[in-house]
Amino acid sequence: MAKAVLDSSALLAVLNNETGSHVVTAILDDALISTVNYAEVVSKLVELGATLDRARAILRAIDIGVVEFDRPMAERVGELRAATRRLGLSLGDRACIALAERMKSPALTADQRWAQADCGAEIQLIR
Repeated sequence: MAKAVLDSSALLAVLNNETGSHVVTAILDDALISTVNYAEVVSKLVELGATLDRARAILRAIDIGVVEFDRPMAERVGELRAATRRLGLSLGDRACIALAERMKSPALTADQRWAQADCGAEIQLIR
């Protein structure tokens, strides 16, 4: 069991040295991230001016475990829509929650709305 599953906001907090990054850094060596959330982080790095090669290098240095998004997770993400729609949780948010459920690990996020989510995963806010 991983110590935590990271939402893209949690990993970006580390990369940007934001408030709450120390919470993530403390468990980073035993954390996982979904390929969906990994794609969000790569997208943000590229949006901020990094090349794909630079984004890859940054994320390789962190060496976080990346878990493939598969059909059962896709189905769970769809199912979670009903429980999280009122909060406006995105597909990426729900992908993190689905992986956290599967791994029986807490989901770490900087998104305060998650605290109100009625889902099968433990949610831990980093700030």
